[in-house]
Amino acid sequence: MRIWKGGLVAATVLTVLLASAGVSSAAANVSYNVWTWNVAGWTMHRGSTSNGLIDVISNSIRNRSTDLAALNELCWGQYKAVQANLRASGWGEDEENYSRFESTNDTGCGGQESGIALFSKAPMGTANRITLPDDGRVEKRKLLCAPLEARPHLRFCTTHITTSSETIGGNPINQQQLDAVRARVDAFNAAGDTVIIAGDFNAQPSYNRLDRWYAPSVNTANNSNNVGAHRELDDRDSRCVGYGENSQDDGTPPGPCGPGKKIDLIFVREDKIVGAYDGDSLTISNSCGGACSDHRIVIGSVTVTVAS
Repeated sequence: MRIWKGGLVAATVLTVLLASAGVSSAAANVSYNVWTWNVAGWTMHRGSTSNGLIDVISNSIRNRSTDLAALNELCWGQYKAVQANLRASGWGEDEENYSRFESTNDTGCGGQESGIALFSKAPMGTANRITLPDDGRVEKRKLLCAPLEARPHLRFCTTHITTSSETIGGNPINQQQLDAVRARVDAFNAAGDTVIIAGDFNAQPSYNRLDRWYAPSVNTANNSNNVGAHRELDDRDSRCVGYGENSQDDGTPPGPCGPGKKIDLIFVREDKIVGAYDGDSLTISNSCGGACSDHRIVIGSVTVTVAS
């Protein structure tokens, strides 16, 4: 930066202003492989840790060179089993500090907790655990986020939005939850954080209720009228540009490039992305005595700028 007359004072003032706004004057470009899966841990597995599901989860995380992984609809016992499986292979840099769990139903797995979880190859800091607007059901929808210890301005999040579209307090509850998650993600950004969020949004990219998520640069026949700030890591897929590849093989209604639909998403703010990015969804494994889930594993790769 060229400094003019009085430049030292000006530079000092600029540094103070940046710091007070939560913005660092230095940043690094860092690449991450991201992985997310809704495993239907109780609905399809009844909480089992011995039917093949744990191996499928853990092997996929390892085989995809995953840095950040998110799981939805996971029973507590399954969470501990994945944790142990990954630890046994030396997956994490710190075997005691690479995962976080948040209960969304304290008895949702036959009397055991059901919830959402994060796994990170690098150690994580203190988690943010946010309860979303209530849909009136037993399961309480949450947003779970955690920063990385070595890069505290990189925050990884997951959520599982309600399937309900009931109007509560004047607005559809699924829209309220999506807006609440986005508001918190935007607040992290305003504080200088780079956020990667992966999970089950229970909304297809083409739906109006995601228009405030997607950036206007996403403007295709499959996904238009966007006014947000984010890109989804599979939104450039040539098979359905602006939408991406399905994350469920079945679904009503199907997506614009059906059959099936896409509701499992990985979002990153557009102005934090450096260079190319991509995403994919994987064929559902049948190694759990049948299909391991009614959702596909969704993966993505992205380089982001992170404040130091």
